Amino acid sequence: MKSRIHLSEHFTYSKLLMFTLPSIVMNIFLSLYIVVDGYFVANFTGKTEFAAVNLIMPVLNILGTIGYMFGVGGSALIAKTLGEKNHEQANRMFSLIVLVSSCLGILMTVSGFIFMGQITAMLGAEGKLLENSVLYGRIFILALPAWILAYEFQLFFVTAEKPGLGLAVTVCAGLCNILLDAIFIIVFKWGIVGAALASALSQIVGGVFPLMYFICKNNSLLKLVKPAWDGKALFRCITNGSSEFMAEAAASFVGIIYNVQLLKYVGEDGVVIYGMLMYVSLILSAMFVGYSNGIGPVIGYHFGAQDHRELKNLRKRSLMIIGLSSVSMFVLSEILAHPFSAMFLHGTEKLLPYAVHAFRIVSVAYLFTGMAIFGSAFFTALNNGQVSALISFMRNFVFELGAVILLPILFGIDGIWYSVVFAELMSAAAGGIFMVALKKKYQY
Repeated sequence: MKSRIHLSEHFTYSKLLMFTLPSIVMNIFLSLYIVVDGYFVANFTGKTEFAAVNLIMPVLNILGTIGYMFGVGGSALIAKTLGEKNHEQANRMFSLIVLVSSCLGILMTVSGFIFMGQITAMLGAEGKLLENSVLYGRIFILALPAWILAYEFQLFFVTAEKPGLGLAVTVCAGLCNILLDAIFIIVFKWGIVGAALASALSQIVGGVFPLMYFICKNNSLLKLVKPAWDGKALFRCITNGSSEFMAEAAASFVGIIYNVQLLKYVGEDGVVIYGMLMYVSLILSAMFVGYSNGIGPVIGYHFGAQDHRELKNLRKRSLMIIGLSSVSMFVLSEILAHPFSAMFLHGTEKLLPYAVHAFRIVSVAYLFTGMAIFGSAFFTALNNGQVSALISFMRNFVFELGAVILLPILFGIDGIWYSVVFAELMSAAAGGIFMVALKKKYQY
């Protein structure tokens, strides 16, 4: 039986792909939680219910990605500590991060449940759309603490040198979501309530099982022990992971802005098309996010060990993998434009030509998305949260938000789709500039 790959090894292309593959698949399945709900709702409930899920999901995603912040920032810090051969301190950090993020998740669940109606009304929803959005959001948010844990544990499994186990947990949770969606929506005909219940229960599977694994005795690099307060380490974790949280939260915030504008100028049809495009973006971007998350602990480990030769090797090979994957994603998205649009527009075929047109514009962005994501994640792994946060901030709040406000003035509704391409292009360029500028500092 082949032994597992260790963080301390020299990584070839094959080892990089083998080590990061579980993280890539995990991220795809986490994205499928949302996509599967959308598919079943679009095809077995109705257009308004589909629009309701798409309208409230960016809000829920902002809350859930708190776990991503703790996971990315914590795994980089823990990997660096492991590289310094301080295993006891690494476990104390790990335990503190899990405890704090769990408590925060409970607090956000209570407040989110209470104010869900007001939040949805602020998005511009009215009537049945408002009612369905609130209903879905309140059911889904009950599983928020587990969702936060599921987000961070997928990263901690990689740091613990157990990416395969993390993959198994995520696949099981994803299959659970698909099965429950089919039972609750098709068999029991519970509609949007069934979709929300299916997602909530699958998040519980994805968050609670890893918690039990790390509590019990295991043979990984990490285990949950009695935490000791370390405000400095917690602050570093949050600030280091803030760039990835900012990227995810800002993307969701921009999604909210898209939905508000589309509701105002196009109506529910615009929200439906945008929701379909975001499902594709979730899946394709998940591949790049998964690779960046998977390689992050490796970069962090060798940074802690001051192995500059291996850092150079990891950066060079990663850029090659990202580049080839980006071209493949662009070609794949162009091919899937029509069939994927048709899959989510059952019963609303009149929207198909508009959806395909928007799809083909947005697909150009995938030529640059990989570099935009990796550029930020690379500096997070090097424990430089400031640069990583700056790249993420520019990507979402400067480039995309600015473009979505200005470009429609020049190009009409197409300007909304062009803004995605512009933001990814500029973000990829920013990441490349920082890599060149800081090359001597990190000696990669």
